[in-house]
Amino acid sequence: MTETLYPRAMICDPATPGALRLAGGWAWFAQVEIVSRTSPSEVIAATELPAVMLEALCAPRAPMAGLNFDAPRIMGILNVTPDSFSDGGLFDAPKAALAHAAAMDAADILDIGGESTRPGAIEVSIDDEIARTAPIIKALAAQGKPISIDTRKSAVAQAALAAGAQMVNDISGMNFDPEMADFLSHSDVPACLMHSQGQPATMQLDPRYDNVLLDVYDALEVIRDRALTAGIAAHNIMLDPGIGFGKTLAHNLALMRGLSLFHALGCPLLLGVSRKGFIGTLGHAPNPADRAPGSLALGLQGMAQGVQMLRVHDVGQTAQALALWGATREMGISE
Repeated sequence: MTETLYPRAMICDPATPGALRLAGGWAWFAQVEIVSRTSPSEVIAATELPAVMLEALCAPRAPMAGLNFDAPRIMGILNVTPDSFSDGGLFDAPKAALAHAAAMDAADILDIGGESTRPGAIEVSIDDEIARTAPIIKALAAQGKPISIDTRKSAVAQAALAAGAQMVNDISGMNFDPEMADFLSHSDVPACLMHSQGQPATMQLDPRYDNVLLDVYDALEVIRDRALTAGIAAHNIMLDPGIGFGKTLAHNLALMRGLSLFHALGCPLLLGVSRKGFIGTLGHAPNPADRAPGSLALGLQGMAQGVQMLRVHDVGQTAQALALWGATREMGISE
């Protein structure tokens, strides 16, 4: 049996001899670490990779929902729920939701969610989820803001698209609703497909992996290939390693250290770490609202590895951090 190789880009300065642009973005690499399940890792020059692997790492990612990826993008979180882990009940009234959306003006796209998927969360009915999200989406779409619907259910996604959403963010990776893959194929809209282990109600009880980095990579590859087989266009697929979804603190840190590996899947990447529990553990911040500094630190770590989109609660602080980070790297993000 031929062993699968996992090329992990090793980020470098653009002036490094042989440096190549990662995913057509702002990060560069000249070497790759070939990671294996059974053999010691090996570092080789990027140009020694097979052409198909090099193309996956280097090819510019196609725009989504009118957004290109020549600079990092910010997805602002708007939970219209009574029970989300960080802001449940703060924005479930329409007036409060619209006011908060206005306060996130620096976001490139807003992600509207009507069902909490925090650890221990209970499933919400389709009708309730639609009632929470569709009116808010309709109002915001009228203002011209790109909108994503955060849902595992094709019926909710259908109602959201009808209300004006332009993207679907499915944290189950199309594994919750058997109709989701077919719906996304026929809708021809961008979709972010995430890895998770287990359902929200039980996913943090005892998550286990043989090698979390490679196991999540393999799972995302299966999700990507299933999407392609279902007829979802390659340019409509974004992937998310699912930090905090069926992962321990150690799992989350391993994924953060190895994020550049996932570029080998050839899709734009979304990173959702904002206010997650392990930030509170490491940063001594039991209150999720106090985790912005840790969220920014992890977000910048993701940007340094070429992640195309950050999903965040603290939009203004993230935009400021990216502007300064980009200016010091001469990326022109702040312009």
